[in-house]
Amino acid sequence: MSELPGDTPSGFQIEPATLYVVSTPIGNLEDATPRSIHCLSQVDQIACEDTRVTGKLLKLLGIPEKPLISYRDENEKILSDTLADSIAAGTSLALVSDAGTPTCSDPGFRLIRACRRAGLPVIPIPGITASATALSVSGLPTDGHLFVGFLPPKASARQRFLESHKEFPYTLVLYESTHRIEKLLDDILAVLGPDRVIHMAREMTKRHETYLTGSVATVMAEMKTRSKKGEFVVCIARQGFAL
Repeated sequence: MSELPGDTPSGFQIEPATLYVVSTPIGNLEDATPRSIHCLSQVDQIACEDTRVTGKLLKLLGIPEKPLISYRDENEKILSDTLADSIAAGTSLALVSDAGTPTCSDPGFRLIRACRRAGLPVIPIPGITASATALSVSGLPTDGHLFVGFLPPKASARQRFLESHKEFPYTLVLYESTHRIEKLLDDILAVLGPDRVIHMAREMTKRHETYLTGSVATVMAEMKTRSKKGEFVVCIARQGFAL
């Protein structure tokens, strides 16, 4: 834990038989770290959700073409052991998601578990995570939080979750899509009440990034005049919190 900033990335060497878990930008390409660019440039292969998305990212970052392996929810169970065997045989492999940090509501858990079981090195190349980015500018309490990813698609299941966490003592952080954001806000209003304080972040780090903070009722009213395109992060304050 004593390495100096000058030790990386120039002193950072890619090792064979190692899995690198690499964070990528959630929007703005300038958020790519020198160490992540170096890692992606030097590894033997890259496992990614969508080869088209990652291929475009590599090109924009000036990284030479690499063998890309499609590693997504649909084939994660099948590929995890195969990729771990390849790493054990000497391959240096980078794991990335389409944006942000792998395993945070994205594939990767099973591959990392397979590597841990096999005693293989797993090295994080840290960077942006959408949940932490939204929470950091929310103005909501950060002494503790629970990240829950995407809530279930059915309203009844979402409402049950909210009801069971109605008195949760820390901030809740979750993701939602453009297709269900209004339904989610309706559920928060119905279960937690109009005065519960929330923070909503949309298209973070991108040209049209939007941040709304206030009571559920206030944010819902403001949303009527705003674009609902893009991915959302919603932070829900604990009961009784006031700005």
